[in-house]
Amino acid sequence: MPTAPFPAPRSLTTYPGGAPADAPVTTTLDPALPAQGYRLRTGPEGVSVRHRDPAGLRYALRTLDQLRAAPDFPETGYDISDHPDFERRGFMLDISRDRVPTRRTLARWVEILSLARFNQFELYTEHTYAFADHQQVWQDASPLTADDLRWLDARCTAAGIDLVVNQNTFGHMERFLAHPPYAHRAENPDGFERGGAHRPPSTLAPTPDNADFVHSLLTEVTAHVRARRLNIGADEPFELGTGRSRDQARRDGLGTVYFDYVTTVLRPWLDAGYTVQFWADVFARHPELLDQVPPGAIPVIWQYDAPQHAAEVMDADSTEAGAWQRRGTDLNRLRDGFAAHGKLLADARIPYWVAPGAGNWNGILGRLDNAVENMVDAAEAGLAHGASGYLLTSWGDNGMWDPPSVAFGPAVFGGAASWCLDTNRDLDLGAVLDDHVLLDAAGLAGSVLERLGGVYRLFGIPLLNGSPVARALFPDPSLPLPDLPTPAALDTAAGALARSRLDLSDTELAAADGDLVVRELMHAIDLAEFAVDVLRARAAVGAGADAIPADTARRLLLRLPPLLAEQRACWVLRSRPGGLDDSLTRIDPLRHQLLRAAHR
Repeated sequence: MPTAPFPAPRSLTTYPGGAPADAPVTTTLDPALPAQGYRLRTGPEGVSVRHRDPAGLRYALRTLDQLRAAPDFPETGYDISDHPDFERRGFMLDISRDRVPTRRTLARWVEILSLARFNQFELYTEHTYAFADHQQVWQDASPLTADDLRWLDARCTAAGIDLVVNQNTFGHMERFLAHPPYAHRAENPDGFERGGAHRPPSTLAPTPDNADFVHSLLTEVTAHVRARRLNIGADEPFELGTGRSRDQARRDGLGTVYFDYVTTVLRPWLDAGYTVQFWADVFARHPELLDQVPPGAIPVIWQYDAPQHAAEVMDADSTEAGAWQRRGTDLNRLRDGFAAHGKLLADARIPYWVAPGAGNWNGILGRLDNAVENMVDAAEAGLAHGASGYLLTSWGDNGMWDPPSVAFGPAVFGGAASWCLDTNRDLDLGAVLDDHVLLDAAGLAGSVLERLGGVYRLFGIPLLNGSPVARALFPDPSLPLPDLPTPAALDTAAGALARSRLDLSDTELAAADGDLVVRELMHAIDLAEFAVDVLRARAAVGAGADAIPADTARRLLLRLPPLLAEQRACWVLRSRPGGLDDSLTRIDPLRHQLLRAAHR
């Protein structure tokens, strides 16, 4: 049977008569081909590669390697034509929600991203770079250093990937603002109200001094990478217009205040010849600002729930929808997907990117089908409305308790979908993971990851940006579960977890991190089973965890220390120790609820 290369190429024809295993390879530069494109032919006369550019040659030779590995290569001839849907295909990894990867983990990511034909890698940072003048901010975070960035930049360059700095510069600056020397930079130094809860300051005031401050951060980090590209973030400045910029916002308009500051941050980098990405939140509510986007600036549209899932939430329960609306979420835009926002930017003739999510965060086991639908929707809308880039995001909300391997499947699918959606839409993801990423001779690990990524659906409670597993483990009063699962739903979820545990014990992973993948997934199953039992105990009394019967609460509390010990052990095998203690505190609210119940 002919080999199916990954990603599936745009055009593949086979015929009898292949090339000898040691056949010479003839390469020819062909300017008529699309950018990053190639034409690969194998047969009795040898192997020929026509390519548009060095990237096209790289992808052709990677495809040839896969064909040669198959036993039928000498008997089967191949004629393959291929080129990408999106010129830029990026993967963004959050390293600021407590989990900072080791070099070994970063090298593993480069390997996977290269396989999936990403050509851009972004590490999202807030406080996890060792800034020379800001040690107080990062001293407990085990941050990346200048040496780390130079090392990683070299690894990425060798793999045909640009390492691009992604440093937030407006919202999500709470790790700086929590320290007294930086408090004066906050929009609201005393914090703000959101979703019915008081929160610490997270947004910089839109002042020239703060623009200079973030410019110094960007200057320091970009000095250690080669790419003339940059992502300044600038998303979710929740407090903007409520504190120091209140009068200015009333006078000029909130959108103008936002974009004047963002433009001030953008300008020196654009003048220096950089291409600069920033999150496109503002244009959904302020389309009048579209004509102010300067050349070289790239708005990035993000959305992390698939349209179908958003619709289910809106149709199922007003509690969940209402909680997100109180946070300022436009649920109608979520239900519409990427198309409406993309069309807005396309009609304004502004180059832009789409950014779906890997669905790994706020779930322990991921939300794989949501991620796949989200990625397909982004690719479809991007292709329909002329997006020039595609950025798959892997965030770390609630301390990134999910093991890194939960994001491997979404990364593989996202790379393939952004390369050529038509031929990879129905990708056998489990088989690709087994054959190319995990190297499982038993052919089980990929299907386990797929099954685990669907467990969240088995609870029968539609949610946005998370799963019932995470809501049970990390309770947030401003975002409660809208309902409790039925006993039958809990039994179904428990059964899927038990089957996954059995299958994992039979895997034969040859990947260098294979043993670690099995261990961290076994632990993720343990955490999910603990969450199931917490939800089962809550469902029995129809209330929160602090109403669980005392004997049940005590049994649950006895299970927590070994779970936390294994979380700590798995963490340090993939990630640096800084941030671990902060991440572990995310389960404290549940622990306190159980303690109250146990001592009633």
